Amino acid sequence: MGSQVRTSAVGAGGQAGPDGRPGSPGRIRSVGLALLLAVATALVACDSLGDQTGAADPGAASAAGSAGSAGSSARGAAGSALALLATLPVRVEDNSPKYQRDEFGTAWSDVDHNGCDTRNDILHRDMRSTTVRRSDGCTLLTGELTDPYTTRIIRFDRSRNASAVQIDHVVPLADAWRTGALDWTDAQRLQFANDPENLLAVDGPTNQRKSDHDAAEWLPPSPGEQCPYIARQVGLKSRYHLWVVAAEAQAMRTVLQKCPAQPALGTTAAR
Repeated sequence: MGSQVRTSAVGAGGQAGPDGRPGSPGRIRSVGLALLLAVATALVACDSLGDQTGAADPGAASAAGSAGSAGSSARGAAGSALALLATLPVRVEDNSPKYQRDEFGTAWSDVDHNGCDTRNDILHRDMRSTTVRRSDGCTLLTGELTDPYTTRIIRFDRSRNASAVQIDHVVPLADAWRTGALDWTDAQRLQFANDPENLLAVDGPTNQRKSDHDAAEWLPPSPGEQCPYIARQVGLKSRYHLWVVAAEAQAMRTVLQKCPAQPALGTTAAR
């Protein structure tokens, strides 16, 4: 009878003590909780290991894709200004003999023989809402310009301030002279000075600040206009076989790496 009672006690308690008596309920609960905690910890560790193992391949693929994209951006897409920049010779400038404006011919000649000088040809091309002097059908009197360097809108009135809008050589004549044009013929320099692809109607004061600086020394104040500006310089220097100096090349590269798909501009003569 006593044996049956002890057996019942063991069955009810789940475990006997060292002396054959049932273990205490508190100890039994502690052991059970410890077992549950160990099982839960093992399951979490397995899940975590599975996550890490599964994430390894996508992470590596993502890193490889990013590296490939970075390499493409550094080189530039085919046909881009960045890719063309890499083909330009890098040399020191040559200013002997020193630059003289008249080496590029008479300013604003009528090289296309259309009865209108180059300055007014570019004003007509770049401005809107224009009025023209009746006596010659050429001289632009008033008009409106969205400046390509600042994006400001300029309302031009020749009678009030003729220099408010000026014609800029995107590749300055003095810069061209120092990077290869000093070896050109007079006819080549005249063509370059009047090439519509190298000319833009711009805000006068901004043009004065630019002066004859290259890309390492001056960029358009509007950040959104810097890529097309540099892309045109690169295209023109390539077409006219001009070189770049090291600091200029680095400044150009810094701009174009922000827009690696930007096409080169000015690579063909205007029609």
